[in-house]
Amino acid sequence: MNLADFFAKHRDQFPALQRRRNGMQSVFLDGPAGTQVPQCVINAMSEYFVRCNANHGGLFDTSVESDRWLDESHQAGADLLNAADPTTISFGQNMTSLTMSLSRALARTWKPGDEVIVTRLDHDANFRPWILAANDAGATVRIVDVHVDDCTLDLEQLKNYLNERTKLVAVGCASNSVGTINPIAEICQWVRSAGALTFVDAVHYAPHRAIDVQAFGCDFLACSAYKFFGPHLGIQWGRREILEDLLPYKLRPASDDLPGRWMTGTQSHESIVGTMAAIDYLVSIGKELGASHSRREHLETAFSAIERHESTLATDLIQAISELPDIRIWGISDPARVAERMPTISITHSKLTATEVAIQLAKSGIFVWHGNYYAVELSELLGCEPEGMVRLGIVHYNTSIELERLIAALRSLSG
Repeated sequence: MNLADFFAKHRDQFPALQRRRNGMQSVFLDGPAGTQVPQCVINAMSEYFVRCNANHGGLFDTSVESDRWLDESHQAGADLLNAADPTTISFGQNMTSLTMSLSRALARTWKPGDEVIVTRLDHDANFRPWILAANDAGATVRIVDVHVDDCTLDLEQLKNYLNERTKLVAVGCASNSVGTINPIAEICQWVRSAGALTFVDAVHYAPHRAIDVQAFGCDFLACSAYKFFGPHLGIQWGRREILEDLLPYKLRPASDDLPGRWMTGTQSHESIVGTMAAIDYLVSIGKELGASHSRREHLETAFSAIERHESTLATDLIQAISELPDIRIWGISDPARVAERMPTISITHSKLTATEVAIQLAKSGIFVWHGNYYAVELSELLGCEPEGMVRLGIVHYNTSIELERLIAALRSLSG
């Protein structure tokens, strides 16, 4: 099957992709900050409001039906992450809020002399919360550096930092800035051998690869639905025994059972239902591509195809950009190493600022992000502050024709 043609047909399910500028369809390469959503997600959220807009725990029809949909959404989240227990899935406003809450709870178990490890490759949401929590507890923070030449994590330094005082390692599956994929399963094994916990940020990984908390061997993992074609919502998974043992910051009447003890206040029920719809959109891709028996198997089939399609686009784009004067690609640019990176490519121009490049591309109807994307530690390390970089984010609804327009626009910047 020609995956380019297959995914091109899926564009019809995304109403926003019909947006036009100067008579041409807009090119959405802003996915790392938030993807567009398919019509099924829009429909699900609207249907929730129409059918069962009610608070949690009531004995009347709309509340009972709402709770049933929410339970189904927890199961969908478990299938997405390959978690064995849907009650270990909690939802929140966003990944940052969930991480802030969990970090405060974990910090209650730390003391002076304990150590926490973070990395300069991470989004600040998986960096600053742990530093703040460690400071509150009097714990020591160790920061893993990055190899500037290819923007990969210094894994030897990480291993050397691990010791009997290490309490937690916070690390990302993939860089939201330069696309580097980290060997999460190996890292989690090292951390587990040291007797510490791992918190994994899978926000940037989620739209591109199948997440598997069991295979990763992590203790906590968080991602965001609006990065994988859903509404603005955060998702967190944790090991049941840890979630039950930790004391969360919660209101006294709130449930002490999972998942309620980790879901602060009244949730955005419509967003939770919309997240289930986004997961089932991905399931629909797997169903079209082959027969399977479960939601999880359909998801694995879908992500396998998404990876192949996006890798082809990313390889072609990296090659084309490498031939342009004045533009530098940050991170892995060797075509033989494309499996080590996401289809997220950050660039800088030798004569134009990131802001100027983004403005010119926007005039051509090409939507990209500029700045540091909250990966401020990495941007500072690379010497890209205060302007940052320009991020070109490919997802499965992008096409080779769109990337040809991008290359033409970038070429025009150099005259």
